[in-house]
Amino acid sequence: MLRFLTAGESHGPELVAVIEGAPAGFEIDVARINHDLARRQKGYGRGGRMAIERDEVRVVSGIRFGRTMASPVTFIVENRDFKNWEKRMSADPSDRGEAKAVTRPRPGHADLAGVLKYNLDDIRDVLERASARETTARVAIGAFAKQLVAPFGVNLLGYVVSIGATQAQVPADITIDQLARVTEESPVRVADVEAERAIIAEIDECKKSGDSLGGIVEVVAAGLPAGLGSHVQWDRKLDGRLGHALMSLQAVKGVEFGMGFGAARVRGSQLHDEIGYDSASRRFTRHSNNSGGTEGGMTTGEPLRVRVAFKPLSTLMRPLRSADIKTKAEAAGTIERSDVCAIPAAAVIAEAVVAYEVANAFLEKFGGDSLAEITRNYTGYLEQVRNY
Repeated sequence: MLRFLTAGESHGPELVAVIEGAPAGFEIDVARINHDLARRQKGYGRGGRMAIERDEVRVVSGIRFGRTMASPVTFIVENRDFKNWEKRMSADPSDRGEAKAVTRPRPGHADLAGVLKYNLDDIRDVLERASARETTARVAIGAFAKQLVAPFGVNLLGYVVSIGATQAQVPADITIDQLARVTEESPVRVADVEAERAIIAEIDECKKSGDSLGGIVEVVAAGLPAGLGSHVQWDRKLDGRLGHALMSLQAVKGVEFGMGFGAARVRGSQLHDEIGYDSASRRFTRHSNNSGGTEGGMTTGEPLRVRVAFKPLSTLMRPLRSADIKTKAEAAGTIERSDVCAIPAAAVIAEAVVAYEVANAFLEKFGGDSLAEITRNYTGYLEQVRNY
């Protein structure tokens, strides 16, 4: 079983990710992890900090000569902007006077609830950890997790479905590899040129007016065998675990699988994925994938499809009304350096979160202490299913 912890503040010296439970013998390419970190930093509508940071992991433990050793894996990502915040984010009490307290909470952020919960007098003690900068560590974890399932033919991709009022179309017959090439070339990570133009225009408009934009991303995981997850307990259902993990991301307000909420508006005969059997490959098939690749908390063998709704960012250059936590007087919300739109990055982040949960479920199903043992278990299970 995999588990992880992240640590670090937005403007602290570094972010830390610790992953425990990875079996031995998996080849890990650090360049591929750094590639996903670079993908997270791209996208039209990002703010000034992306010009400062060049996120790369430094491996501290768990990998030797490019392979996992079964011991905890630790990654560190340096915050280059820390040099501008060293006194304000210092652990030394003698530097306390160097920082001005933040007292005007932003509507939509963790600011007010956090200071009330923890009895704090400076919102920075909340906003630093609540910041989406933490997702840098999560992307590193997800990029690592993708390399645990890649040897078994599992492929994952996150891309943008809509930003603001603009819906992007995806060609019906496009493969996941083709979709990856097209969306990675798009500055807003869509597969629709007309939608791309409209989205860029809306981002430009929001930037001029001091506003922000949200959107919806989709993550597809192809190559999964049937049977990951379980129906027998609530906390073993894979879609439940994915929903929990995705809802833990900053700014997420909704998660749906397959038809999602649309499933409530059609009849059962229009929804449920009819079953067939392919004698050539000796496997059960589906004539549709409206369920998004899960039934009863388990994978069906069809591609997993999950959509995630991200609200607009809560830092506005033309801030909303708020109240000062010290004086209680009406005041504008604090302005922190931020993005107009981070949805292209959100697609990469959601991809990483799905990758981690899929890898965890995969290792639970085909458990073993090494790649060789897991491969034997996986091969045996596929043969069992073919002989059913």
